[in-house]
Amino acid sequence: MEIEESIIDYHHRISNKSSIYTKIFKPFCDRILAIVFLIVLSPLFLAVSIFIKFDSKGPVFFVQERLGYMGRVFKIIKFRSMITNAKRTPGQDLYETDPVITKAGRILRRTSIDEIPQLINILKGDMSFIGPRPPVTYYPRKINEYSSFELQRFYVKPGISGLAQVRCREIHDWDINIPIDVE
Repeated sequence: MEIEESIIDYHHRISNKSSIYTKIFKPFCDRILAIVFLIVLSPLFLAVSIFIKFDSKGPVFFVQERLGYMGRVFKIIKFRSMITNAKRTPGQDLYETDPVITKAGRILRRTSIDEIPQLINILKGDMSFIGPRPPVTYYPRKINEYSSFELQRFYVKPGISGLAQVRCREIHDWDINIPIDVE
């Protein structure tokens, strides 16, 4: 389910006033940079893939549905850092010592290398380098449960990094992060 039609109409009127920068230049630059980074980081990409395969059974990538621009669902791609079929409760804090995190995953998470495959999401146009982190489709709430204030975070493409990550990297509280994202 996407953001309700009246909110989309409102945003559409606002976005029609957007500059060429936000409609053409920024997406173009994001994609060019993503291509460059993928080429430059391809040896690391290969090394991490091999490291994950030797460390634990399962796929190299973790793919999950997330909410993106205008509440559209897309599949985010990350390097897998947990055992496959790990059972977790939504919102449950995950610590570095948690047994569901693999040895490789501890390193990948600590260094944020697990985020590198999101360059593919940028190439596909689902994400940008800078923007609010995309939430999963069911947590902290479903798209139709966000307040009109909170929905503003979906008026821009989600990013690999954003203001909330810069200000409070270790705080994983949506009630704190969403207002920062809207800022």
